[in-house]
Amino acid sequence: MNPHALTPSSLSSMPLSPIVAREAAHAAAHAPATEDRIEERLPFSVRVVSDAETLDKAVYIRHAAYARHVPDLARTLQQPEQADFADGSLVLLAESHLDGSPLGTMRIQTNRYAPLALEQSLALPPSLSNCLLAEATRLGVADGRVGTLVKTVLFKAFFLYCQETKVDWMVVTGRAPVDRQYLRLLFDDVYPDMGYIPMRHVGGLPHRVMKFEVGTAEQRWAAARHPLFNFIFRTHHPDIRLDAPESADAAAWDQSPFHAPAPTLAM
Repeated sequence: MNPHALTPSSLSSMPLSPIVAREAAHAAAHAPATEDRIEERLPFSVRVVSDAETLDKAVYIRHAAYARHVPDLARTLQQPEQADFADGSLVLLAESHLDGSPLGTMRIQTNRYAPLALEQSLALPPSLSNCLLAEATRLGVADGRVGTLVKTVLFKAFFLYCQETKVDWMVVTGRAPVDRQYLRLLFDDVYPDMGYIPMRHVGGLPHRVMKFEVGTAEQRWAAARHPLFNFIFRTHHPDIRLDAPESADAAAWDQSPFHAPAPTLAM
């Protein structure tokens, strides 16, 4: 199916409830300036999906990206998923400054309210028990060179979100050869001897399950002289905005450290 033939979903145009804690929203953006910290503007923004219009854009780019590589799975991704609205989840959208077109998306799910999606397929080891985890799923970016930059910025947004919300470990599932990209980011295997494991939430395709410790990231990247160290840790990108727009319902969610309970979607 041609992804450009997608029609807007039948979701209500009413804004969704905020899904990122306001107290964590601008922490990175307002960090004190230092001599080794620079500011860099991007040709696109990354923000939290908070209404039907931006969710439709995320679904569009998600479907288009999956259609290039896993068309059978892509056919199931033409509409928003229940997980897009689940407690503990948020969806990121990268949009062009030039024309507002969607360039990339990622869904982040924590285990604060429910097990992670990957736990449908395997049990996590004791070393990750009693830890706050965040899994990145449904990563999709535009084709071509811009997609490489968008993917890197989405990773940074994922990391910043985990850092500001005190997540202990980032976890991902990567099919070959995408898993090599996570290796280069210093992720390592949750189960080094298990290889690729069929994952129910990605159509049963074999994926490598990998983890990344948030608290030691800066030290590990510095020790490795990682080529993206300055981009992640020494550069402020004001185009990465992890706050959710204020709404009339915001006061009702003051006690939620991550996001408000979102409305469920009748599929």
